[in-house]
Amino acid sequence: MPVQVQLRRGTTAQWSTANPTLASGEVGVDISLTKFKVGNGSTAWNSLGYATLTFQGAYAGGTTYYPNDVATYNGSTYVCILQSTGNLPTNTTYWSVLASKGTDGEVTLSTAQTLTNKTISASNNTLTGPDGTNQVGYLNAPQNSQSGSTYTLVLGDGGDHVYFTGGSTATLTVPTNSSVAFPTGTTILVLNNNSGNLTISGAGVTFQLANGTTGNRTVATKGMASLLKVATDTWWVTGPGVT
Repeated sequence: MPVQVQLRRGTTAQWSTANPTLASGEVGVDISLTKFKVGNGSTAWNSLGYATLTFQGAYAGGTTYYPNDVATYNGSTYVCILQSTGNLPTNTTYWSVLASKGTDGEVTLSTAQTLTNKTISASNNTLTGPDGTNQVGYLNAPQNSQSGSTYTLVLGDGGDHVYFTGGSTATLTVPTNSSVAFPTGTTILVLNNNSGNLTISGAGVTFQLANGTTGNRTVATKGMASLLKVATDTWWVTGPGVT
């Protein structure tokens, strides 16, 4: 959780009545005027002038800083209380902490965040792109389990793994781009846990094997095929047990 820092504060009337003497570098906030004063250890509140901060950016050792100059250092923000050159903001003689660095935490991606110019949604440990497919490579490859003898890919299978189990032989059909417009670059994994071979087919679709041959592909039992769409109706198919 982030660290919350609260400064000494009160209304104009409360400060005027109490009229305290702030310690050197101590900050007091007038919540009625939304102004503040920085103590010097000797002057009472009513005699102190309200401070005006001048932000100087990241601390630089060769820069001369004057009271009410603000600089950042190692994730925290400091205000100068005594003219200083070469004294780190952690030196309390010259600096006072305005805001301390919080604890590092997790970044949670919410629905419809924008990442590298693509609108994506986060749900159940997956990221879904604007085309409705899971974006493989971000978190995981969700499972689409199939126990039947035939299955035709749908747009939502992009980035998933299709797991055939519980049967003998089966056929996976890859539709043409005119039927299901998978974006170029879509990756789909196919695992065959059937007792017999799995056939990858698709009329009008070219399946390219690593050795240069094309045609339907066979995935042996316990084999796995990676399908990568490289053109409108062309998919590269490779993996252990693929022929």
